[in-house]
Amino acid sequence: MKKTFKLTIEGKNRDRVLDAVKHEIRKYVKRQRRVPLPEGVDYWDFDCRFGSSEDKAEVVHFATIMALVDAVAKEGGDAFYLELLAKAGHRQARPAGEPGAAQHESDEQDAP
Repeated sequence: MKKTFKLTIEGKNRDRVLDAVKHEIRKYVKRQRRVPLPEGVDYWDFDCRFGSSEDKAEVVHFATIMALVDAVAKEGGDAFYLELLAKAGHRQARPAGEPGAAQHESDEQDAP
């Protein structure tokens, strides 16, 4: 999905337009995740770019998209550009030094 979303539309409530934009983004992600995975792929990941226009778009993490949309709406922006491209993702084990990895190890030791 490569699209410029307008938040200010003549005759429409800005809050309802914002909700519709968020719904469209979530619907696209859900549809892409339903596509069958190719051989050797663990999950669908997304390459994301976000900005006020296509020229000014910067690479962002997928988890921050809704917060960025809310920030644009709060600042009073009229539009934003969003690029979401699905790509194959491969899960990797967490390094032992990360907090989440230590938590899982202690859970496994406590299990009967």
